[in-house]
Amino acid sequence: MVSLNENAPWHELDIACIIDEPGTSKYYKTGSWRTLTPKIDYEKCNKCGMCFIYCPDMAIKEREDGYFEIDLDYCKGCGICARECKFGAITLNGSR
Repeated sequence: MVSLNENAPWHELDIACIIDEPGTSKYYKTGSWRTLTPKIDYEKCNKCGMCFIYCPDMAIKEREDGYFEIDLDYCKGCGICARECKFGAITLNGSR
């Protein structure tokens, strides 16, 4: 079993990625799994927060100005945010 360590890489997780200690997911920066990278066009964004609501990894956070930003350390590039954005403010590209 891997000891809890904020620098532990994802490939050293236990089989099935079982995390048996609550609150440890912040130590496993899973953004390296990503094949697609979301990008927010702030000129199109209306601050509705749908990207934040639908993000399964809680990788989207609200900024002080009401806009949202994507924490690429945790974003797995699933594209749900882009699909749910009704204003087309989020696009995906194929690089990390």
